[in-house]
Parts: sequence; structure tokens; C-alpha cells
Amino acid sequence: MTENKVAIVTGASRGIGNAIAAKLAGEGYAIVAVGTSDREKVSANLHNIQKAGTRFAYVQADVSTDAGRQSIVNCAMEQFGRIDVLVNNAGVAPKVRMDILETTEESMDRVLGINLKSTFFLSQAVANIMRWEVAEIPGITPKIVNISSISAYTSSTMRAEYCISKAAISMVTMLFADRLADEGINVYEIRPGVINTDMTSVVKEKYDALISNGLTPIKRWGQPEDVANAVSVVCSGLLNFSTGEVINVDGGFHIRRL
Repeated sequence: MTENKVAIVTGASRGIGNAIAAKLAGEGYAIVAVGTSDREKVSANLHNIQKAGTRFAYVQADVSTDAGRQSIVNCAMEQFGRIDVLVNNAGVAPKVRMDILETTEESMDRVLGINLKSTFFLSQAVANIMRWEVAEIPGITPKIVNISSISAYTSSTMRAEYCISKAAISMVTMLFADRLADEGINVYEIRPGVINTDMTSVVKEKYDALISNGLTPIKRWGQPEDVANAVSVVCSGLLNFSTGEVINVDGGFHIRRL
């Protein structure tokens, strides 16, 4: 068993997940980075994590499948022998934005499978390992962190399946926080706003204008590092008397203003 704390971060080959994995690596965590791309295609991004010098493993896996999730857990336990943190970050938008009256079952299944189903069942698998760890490893304080979105409560009728998946992640967080509190495992939801990633690059001009015109009290794009910093705080132990907590990383978007 490694002496380092160990973090699994899904969707870690780019964007928010990459920033989270790099941040935790810089804080001494051994990292199990999960992505869907061939390692060679994302080698530059993975270097952002590896350059911290801590132990590292990359798992190419489909988190929406049982086999994919099991390969992630197996990698963590076989290589490092423990899991201290699970960050459920992997997520996709619809391939094609469609009005809610035209959204297809195929698109719904894909988005819910990757965004929601993976979060629920990977949390389930890892939580059962963490329960054992609490009994066997002195002083361990495991944590599960779910990355949702302001879309959890903000209507966007051209991508209903995405909004539904993120709203459901909020309930998944609450359920696991409730169930695992007595087990010594805390669960949190990080709720990003408009973040500068590949996913939002296709609507950059739209959000440039909205932000400039006051969409958020803090008038700038969020960066992946902003989300990573919030995850860092959660993992630090400073919030150990909080569970089921929602942390907004949205430039104040959630504030209702007149």
C-alpha cells in the first residue's frame, strides 16, 4: 500500500478533470486519471499531472459501463492499495443540441449513462472499499466529490438531457452523503458555472457577451483551476464537519438579483 493518499479523477485527460488531477498531484496525491482517449493522444495533458512527481496511473475506460468502472477500481487497488478521494468529473453534453420536443432517446441514454449512471455506480463501488478502509487504515478520511453544474437548476431547453443529468447528480450527492456519514465518508457537490473548456468553446462568443453584460457578478470566465481549487479545499479536511454540501464555483451566478 502506498503511503500517499490516492485520488481517482474521471474525465482527467482534459479540461476541469485535468486541472483537478494536476492540483491534487501537486498536493502529494497519487493519481488514477481516467479518460476515454488513447494515452498517446492526451500525453501532453497527462504530463500536467505527472510533472508533480507523485505516483500516477492512466486508465482508458468507459465510465458508463460496469466493466469500465471495475477496471478503474482494480487499477487503484492493485497499484496503490487504497482510495482516499473519488472525483466524479466525467461528463458530456449532447452531440447535437435539440429542442426538448425533439430530443432523442439515444441522446438521453448516452448523456445519462456517462454523466449520471457512472457517478452513481462508481460512487457505490468506491464507497464499499472506503468503508473497509475506515476500519483498517488509521486516520483515513475518505471523500467523494461530484462535479455537477449550474445546469442542475438552470433551464436550457436545447439540452434537456444534460440539465436532467446534472440535477440528478445533486440528489446522488445528497443520498450518498446521508448513507455514508456514519461510515466516516463525506460527500460533496462542486457546482461550476461558465468554465473555459472545450465544451464551452463552441459558445464562446455568446458567453463573452453575456458575461460582459452582467450574467455573473464576477465578470470573467471561470477557469478549470477555479474548480480544482474548490476540490482541493474539500479534500484538505477543513470541511470535515460538512457533508452533502454544495459549493458554487460560478462567479456568483447563483445569486438572485433585481
